[in-house]
Amino acid sequence: MSTASSTTAPTTATTAPSGRARGFALYVGVDEETARAAGVDLATVVDALRRLTAELVPGAETYAAVALAPAGAGGRDVDVVRRALADRAPASAPAPKRRTGLTIDLGRKKLRVDGETAPLTYREFELLQFLVLREGRTVPRTEIIDSLWGGTDAEVPNERTIDVHVRRLRAKLGEYGDVVRTVRGGGYRFDRHADVVIRYGQTASPDRV
Repeated sequence: MSTASSTTAPTTATTAPSGRARGFALYVGVDEETARAAGVDLATVVDALRRLTAELVPGAETYAAVALAPAGAGGRDVDVVRRALADRAPASAPAPKRRTGLTIDLGRKKLRVDGETAPLTYREFELLQFLVLREGRTVPRTEIIDSLWGGTDAEVPNERTIDVHVRRLRAKLGEYGDVVRTVRGGGYRFDRHADVVIRYGQTASPDRV
């Protein structure tokens, strides 16, 4: 036996603790007789795969092992190969992400989502801060534009552009995106959840943002 069969098996991947992938294993299930019937031998198949890898990634290292099985061994070829090469089961699914909540640090201008810093742009954080400091109040789009873009050299956006900024902000808030609510015909409102922590620091008062 050698290495995946005529039907493609699900792909599984295992990464090192650092999260940097170092390579992969490909199991091909095809016996010698099947290969000969196709006009090749297993050594030719292995060599072709090695050449393809070298063409795609010059300098990549490859290692091949042929799996031998007793005559009459049952099961799919690819499963026999995996057992012979000590790959007993697919890699376990990654553990579900631990929910630790949303932390909005207005003093340091940082947003953490489930313990990880979210890559907000300067404008996205200013928009979030503007709504947070007016928690529970519906803020019209025109007020957001006048407050965040008024008196600047930047091109003043229209109301639809504000909607785009809000969508991008919600995407980075992940599962907590609904803290920024759309009020039909009114604008946007920040509603705090129990799993949302706000650190105010030395921010300005809402009427001076």
